[in-house]
Amino acid sequence: MVDRHLLREFNIDEAELDAVIAASFPDFSEEEIYHQEAQAYDLNQILTGTIVRVDNDEVVVDIGYKSEGVVQRDEWEEHEEAPAVGQQIEVELEEFEDSIGLIVLSKRKADRRREWEKIISTHAEGDIVKGSVIRKIKGGLLLNIGVNVFLPASQVDIRRPNDIAEYIGSEIECMILKIDEARRNIVVSRRRLIEEEREKMKKSLLETLEVGQLRQGTVKNIADFGAFVDLGGIDYLPCTHQSEQH
Repeated sequence: MVDRHLLREFNIDEAELDAVIAASFPDFSEEEIYHQEAQAYDLNQILTGTIVRVDNDEVVVDIGYKSEGVVQRDEWEEHEEAPAVGQQIEVELEEFEDSIGLIVLSKRKADRRREWEKIISTHAEGDIVKGSVIRKIKGGLLLNIGVNVFLPASQVDIRRPNDIAEYIGSEIECMILKIDEARRNIVVSRRRLIEEEREKMKKSLLETLEVGQLRQGTVKNIADFGAFVDLGGIDYLPCTHQSEQH
């Protein structure tokens, strides 16, 4: 216990002494301070850091933590600007310490999270989107509209094609059927979009059709009993005697 009389006798400033004592005997050990510091960061949190070193396989990033973090060099795509010392980037915190004591960060996951947030903030179920078909996966196709979305095989067209892989590399329009924010999953349908467009065309066609009119159509299917002709929204089957006359 500090003797205040002694302090006055030797003319020592109490505030100054308190500051010295606080500095000499901190309330927390270094380990405890690091623990508190770690509590300010959460796993899967997106952080802004500064690149401090670029190696062949790793990029070292300062995120303001007790030690620097590491991003794998291959997380930069070929079309992206190469990482450079002093550059600020967004990263996702994956692990506080891996098997050799390094903080593990991911630029790719941070980028994808931002892309997802942008998509769901600007799109809703029922919206029309355009994207490129990346590859065939189990049950359908993977389509990129800024993020990867799922196009079920049954939703590729009104009549399911023999091989949906023929769409790979194509850019197509689809309607968003479902957005699952919790799972970060979007399901789209090209079929629904085609059906709605055909329904509009059918309604417009029925408003203008008259008995005795001549109309040009496209033969869609041929059967023993006749040919199905698409008049632009309606599949029409001519009567037998009409088919013979034409």
